[in-house]
Amino acid sequence: MGEPGSSRSVTERVPLLLLHGLGGSGVVWEPVLPLLEAERQVTVLDMPGFGRAAPLPDGVEPSAANLAAAVRARCEELGLERPHVAGNSLGAWVGLEMGREGWAASVTCLSPAGLWRTPLGPRRRDPQLVARRLRPLVSLALRLRRPREAMLRTFAAHPERIPAEQGRALVLGWIDASGYSGANRAMRTHLFDPGGYPEDVPVTIAWGELDRLVGPPKPERRPAGARFLTLPGVGHTPTWDDPELIARTLIEGSSLGEFSGRGSQPEEAR
Repeated sequence: MGEPGSSRSVTERVPLLLLHGLGGSGVVWEPVLPLLEAERQVTVLDMPGFGRAAPLPDGVEPSAANLAAAVRARCEELGLERPHVAGNSLGAWVGLEMGREGWAASVTCLSPAGLWRTPLGPRRRDPQLVARRLRPLVSLALRLRRPREAMLRTFAAHPERIPAEQGRALVLGWIDASGYSGANRAMRTHLFDPGGYPEDVPVTIAWGELDRLVGPPKPERRPAGARFLTLPGVGHTPTWDDPELIARTLIEGSSLGEFSGRGSQPEEAR
């Protein structure tokens, strides 16, 4: 949340909810929090089954829509009514589902999942299962710079910028996430439907030009009128790659619901 002495009081700051991607946790937002909190009343949540959050109840598919409903319920508990939402990867898709239901004032997406043209289909092998079997070895390898950076290379364009402690937390958090397998299956089965998206929910889609996991969504896969940005020099989860650029993108995206409508043309971030 905000710190005393910031440029705007806590009551004046726009509420901004941050949602991590598949296998992640709130730790991914640590690099940008100091830059955001002077301008936004920031809330970071672990989605069900990730980080410290309990998984969804048995029998509830961890689809983006169901995760969005669970996040909405948590927001109600916290007294957050229709915050601006920013998410990365699966978290961005969850944010889009919140916007569809009227639970978000705006949605800013960093390399969103679900905007591909056809379902991805099942994987041949479960990478988390393999990593769990090798967890002791992985944990030891993470203490060494080169193996750690190699494990993080698909995650970030500049893994050398991720401190050792946070790098270990990211990899081990993915291995230990109880919600990963179910959410991964649901993510690879479903698609985001951009049709009929609410016109009063501004959407920004920002794709990292060095993203090794997700390509830029085609115009027909985006909500009508969504802003599209290419973020130079950053990867799939870009918060360590360029914290200033990402913070600026989130602040601008969460300003649209206050000051302007949707409908701007695609542009470069800088």
